[in-house]
Amino acid sequence: MSSTLTWAQLRDLKCAELEGAADGWGRASNLADAGRDHIDKQLLNALRGTQRGEAADAAVGRLRQLGRNFQYVYTECGLLRTALNSLAHEMRAQQRALREALDDADALRLTVHADGSVTFPEAGEGLIDGKPLPGGTVTGGGVPGLRPASGLVAPNPNAAKAQDIADRVQKAVRTAAEIDWRYTRILRKLRAEDGLKVPDAAWTDAAADAAAVRGAARGYLKDAIPHDASPAERKAWWAGLTQEQREEYLAVYPDQIGNLDGIPAVVRDAANRDNLQLLIGKLEGRGDEKAETQLAGLREIDRQLNLSPRSGEPQIYLLGIGDEGNGRAIVSFGNPDTARNVSTYVPGLNTSLDKDFAEGDIKRARDTAIGTRYLDHSSAAIVWLGYDAPQSPDGLGSLAVMGDERAERGGGALNGFMSGLVATNENEDPHLTAIGHSYGSRTVGAATQRAGGIPGVDDIVLVGSPGVGVDRAEDLGVGKGHVFVGAAENDVVTKLPSKRQAAVGAAGFAAGGPGIAYMLGDLADQGDDDLWFGKDPASEAFGARRFPVNEGPRLITGNGISIDAHSQYFDPDRDAVSASNIALVAAGRSNKLKIEEYR
Repeated sequence: MSSTLTWAQLRDLKCAELEGAADGWGRASNLADAGRDHIDKQLLNALRGTQRGEAADAAVGRLRQLGRNFQYVYTECGLLRTALNSLAHEMRAQQRALREALDDADALRLTVHADGSVTFPEAGEGLIDGKPLPGGTVTGGGVPGLRPASGLVAPNPNAAKAQDIADRVQKAVRTAAEIDWRYTRILRKLRAEDGLKVPDAAWTDAAADAAAVRGAARGYLKDAIPHDASPAERKAWWAGLTQEQREEYLAVYPDQIGNLDGIPAVVRDAANRDNLQLLIGKLEGRGDEKAETQLAGLREIDRQLNLSPRSGEPQIYLLGIGDEGNGRAIVSFGNPDTARNVSTYVPGLNTSLDKDFAEGDIKRARDTAIGTRYLDHSSAAIVWLGYDAPQSPDGLGSLAVMGDERAERGGGALNGFMSGLVATNENEDPHLTAIGHSYGSRTVGAATQRAGGIPGVDDIVLVGSPGVGVDRAEDLGVGKGHVFVGAAENDVVTKLPSKRQAAVGAAGFAAGGPGIAYMLGDLADQGDDDLWFGKDPASEAFGARRFPVNEGPRLITGNGISIDAHSQYFDPDRDAVSASNIALVAAGRSNKLKIEEYR
C-alpha cells in the first residue's frame, strides 16, 4: 500500500490476510516460547543433575544462550503478531467508514469517481425561472457547485449531500494512508538479528520495538486493561480473555500485566521475566548512575531466575519488576496462589533496586521460605519492594528527618498487592503474614490504618522497628495476640528517641549541654518506651508478643561502628533464633513461640 492510496484499494484491502499473517507470527512466537521452556525446565535441569565439570558448565552456558535467543524470537514475533493485528483493526475501522459513505452515495444516486470526487444530479428549482438547478462534481474539502440567478444564489439540494460523501471518503482514505505509513515504519524495524547469538544490544532494540508497538496498538489492546478495577475484577478479566488475547497482552504489555495485582502468579512471572530483559535492554548504555545501579540489581535477579532450585528449595517467581523511582521488584519463593501460608516481607531504609537488594533482601525471602516450608511445605515467602523506601547516603543519619509520607504511599501499594494475593490464592482460607523490617514496619503500620486494614492478613511481624505509627498492637487490626515483635538488644534502630524527645533534648543541649539534654529528654519520655514513629513495639505499653532474638553485635566494637544487629533477623546462620521464630509465625505455628520479656 502506497502513499497514493485510493478508496478502491482501501475498499478491497483483505484485512483477514493481515490477521492470517499475524496468526503465523503468533505460532512462531509460541514455538519459541515452548523451546525456551523446554530448555529451562528439562534440558538445563537434567544437565545440572547429572553432569559436572568444565564441559558441563560450557554446555549449560550454551543452553542458556540458546534459551535467551528463543526468548528474543518469542518477543519479536509476538510484537509482529500484535502489530499486524492492530494494523488490521485500524484499517477495518476506515473500511467501515468508507463503506458507509459509499452506501449513502448509492442510496442518494450519487456517483463516486476513482479519484474520490462525487458527481450529483440536477435538482431543486431556480429562484427566478423555477427550472431544476444543474448538477456538478465536488471533491473532498471542496465547495459545492452553485448557480447564480438574477443576483441571487440557490443551492442544489444534492450539492451538500455530495460534499459530505466526498469529505467522508477523503477522510477515510487519508487516515488509512497515515495508518499504513505508521505501521510500515514499525514493521520494518521488527527484524531478527543475524547470526546465532542475540547480543545485548538487540535487547535495547527490542525495548524500543516494544515501545513502538505499544504506542501503535494503544486503541487495539491497552484501553481494555482494567487498571482501575479491583484485583478480583482483574482476575475475572484475565480469565475471560481468549488464549490469543492473553498472548498478545503478554507480548506487548509485559510490564503492565506483570505488575497488575489480581493476575495469577504464573502469568505475572512469565510477563516479568520478559519485561526484565526489556528493562535491561532499555537501561543498557545509558551510563548514568541510576541506570548502572539498577542494571546491577536486574542482572543479579536474572542470574538467580536462571538457577535451578536446590533440593528442598521452592521455585522462584518474579511477581513485579520496574525501574520507576528507586526501582520495583517483587520476588516469591513458592507459588503464592497455591500455598496455604504466604508471607510478605517489606524492607526498609536504603532499600532500592540494586545489587544489595538482589543479594540480601531476596535471600531473606528465600531463608524465610525454607524455614517456613520445613514446618509446612505448602508455604511461600515474598520480598515486596513495591514502594520508594527512604534513601540515605549515611545510613542511620537520615532517621532524624525521616517522615511518614513514603510509608503512607507504600501502605496503599502494599494493600493493593495483598488484595491481589487474596484474589488469586486457590485455598479457601489462606494464612497470610505481613513482615515489616526497619522502615518497612512503618509501611506495614500505615497499610493497617487504611480502610479494612491489610487485606487477608492474619499475623503481623515487626523486626528492627523504629515504630509503626500507632501506639498499641490492637490498633493494627489483627488483634494484639497476632502482632509479633523481634528487637535485638544491640539494634540501635529499635532504640531511637521519639521525635518529641529528640526535639526537647536538642533544645536542652543548646541551653545547657549534654547533661541538661539527657535530663529533659528523659522527662519527655518518662516510660522510656517511645520511638521515632510511636510506642516501642517491644514495650509492654504497645502490647504485642515479643519473641526472642539474638542480641547482635555491639554498636561499637574494636573494629569500629557496626549496625549489623539491625540486619540479621532473617539470617539462619547469624540469628537462628529469630529466623526460626519468624518461620513459626509465617507457617501459622505461632502457638509454639517462646515469649520474650518486654523492654
